[in-house]
Amino acid sequence: MNNVRLTQKDVALFFFPLLLNVQLMSVSHSIINAGLARLDNAVVVLAGFSVAMVLHLFVASPSYQNHTITIAMVRGRKSLIGMTLFVFLIATWVSILLALLAFSPVGTFVLDHMLGVSPEVAKGARESLELLVFLPFMTGFRGLFQGLVIRARRTSLVSFATAIRIAMLFAYLWLGQRWFAGTQVAAFALLGCVGTETLVMAFFAWRIKSPKGDDEEKSFTEILRYGLPLAYSSGMQQTVPLLINAIISRLPDGTLALAAFGVVRGFLFLLAGPMRNMQQTYLTLVRQETDSAVLSRFLVKVSFGMALVMLLVAWPLNSPVLGAIMGLDMTMRIYIAWPLTACAFFPLLYGFSNLLRGWFAGAHLTTRLGRSTGYKALLMVALWPVILAFPLPIPGIAVAIFLLLAAELCEAGYLYRQRKQLLKSHGLVPLGANKVK
Repeated sequence: MNNVRLTQKDVALFFFPLLLNVQLMSVSHSIINAGLARLDNAVVVLAGFSVAMVLHLFVASPSYQNHTITIAMVRGRKSLIGMTLFVFLIATWVSILLALLAFSPVGTFVLDHMLGVSPEVAKGARESLELLVFLPFMTGFRGLFQGLVIRARRTSLVSFATAIRIAMLFAYLWLGQRWFAGTQVAAFALLGCVGTETLVMAFFAWRIKSPKGDDEEKSFTEILRYGLPLAYSSGMQQTVPLLINAIISRLPDGTLALAAFGVVRGFLFLLAGPMRNMQQTYLTLVRQETDSAVLSRFLVKVSFGMALVMLLVAWPLNSPVLGAIMGLDMTMRIYIAWPLTACAFFPLLYGFSNLLRGWFAGAHLTTRLGRSTGYKALLMVALWPVILAFPLPIPGIAVAIFLLLAAELCEAGYLYRQRKQLLKSHGLVPLGANKVK
């Protein structure tokens, strides 16, 4: 047992490079949105790319747990080969699904009938997906390389690779405007910068030697057994924004709400997205009971800071950030001000959920994580007919943010109750840690 006590400094040195990484990633999406906001017919283009990204994130999300699975399972050459096969398998499946959305009547049915977006928005979304078909292989292997680097506690290299991605994004946006139009400009730029980031991460992972653990090597079958529930859980996570898009697109201000939700989600990715790394932080750092308490206190402090920044952007910095930098007009800035204010609660909720997800992943109870995200999606399905049958005189973006907060509260509540019951009935201890209160 490791008796060295975890400190706030230890957590900060590990977590803040990951926080910076997510924020740099979100900056890339905000840069893309800013570029689209300056194109002709900007609202339709923004809405089209927002819908395309929601669809892509939903379909490709099974590969977004690759870094978590790598941290938990890869211990040597055999498990690395098994993990590589797992990454390739998931990426192939995701690319096939994206191709169906982009090139077949399946995409027409999903966009026109299930999501109910306008023909112009649907056209832009499909044009983006035509290029994004190639992205799953890049993001999948990026996750594998990131997991190897994170397990070696070299998290600063993850942020450095993302910084290179940001620098290259401007070049890809410039090239994209010469070769493409509309939403395909954004899709090309995203494809190019993520591909560059993946190559840089591959170089770092190749040069770094991960610390050897006492665990036995994991086979491909064991990796599948552990990873598939996480992949399913990740997919269900992205069902929530997809269902929210389907709901708000049917409201009177549907197109405006879709465009605004894309912008707000960009800021949520920037200011709340880093909280998802609480799962990897727990898996890597927590080794005894006191470590969990240290990590919880750290979460509260960081969440408060993120909430404060979000409030500043919503009000005092509304004009310089949303107007001058993002290029949004006055109507859009007023439209999203109060919904963005409500989002100040999201970092804490999201961080708490991911701290609990780290506990369940460490205990190898990944099936419980699939259930928690399934309940979130079921909540959205249950609220869908209620919202449309009894419309309230509020903006569509306000409805979207209410649904987003309700979904996160649902998952956090479920996981908290499950953990409490397991500890009480079985005295269950997560992998690598003592009993967590």
